[in-house]
Amino acid sequence: MGTITPEHRGVGKSMTLENFKKYCLSKPGAQEEFPFDFTTMVIKVGNKIFALTDINEDPLRLALKCEPMYAVSLRQDYKAIIPGYHLNKQHWNTLIQDGTIPDKLIKQLIDHSYDLVFKSLTKAKRAEIISSM
Repeated sequence: MGTITPEHRGVGKSMTLENFKKYCLSKPGAQEEFPFDFTTMVIKVGNKIFALTDINEDPLRLALKCEPMYAVSLRQDYKAIIPGYHLNKQHWNTLIQDGTIPDKLIKQLIDHSYDLVFKSLTKAKRAEIISSM
């Protein structure tokens, strides 16, 4: 999971706040909230956070859950991927949207974060989300 493949080497330019929000909310059961303040957008599935960002941050910073060994590998390969800001640094990365992280990789990391959180939900909650699709 920690290997960066050649297709990840291109430069990312289109992961705007709107694209980030749209992609996250396309996931089954995903919901947007502002539980902390008026600028911290949180995306949850089954009432658990899988993505968050400050909507006023420039450059945009995306916080995503990540498997710990993969998180370390990503941080070694990309200067713009750092330990999660104000989060458990073992399980969260912050992606600074400076154009150096390919969009394809960002989407894969959103998928990875969503999958980690979705798999942690109870069987009943997962079934509820799947049945509402």
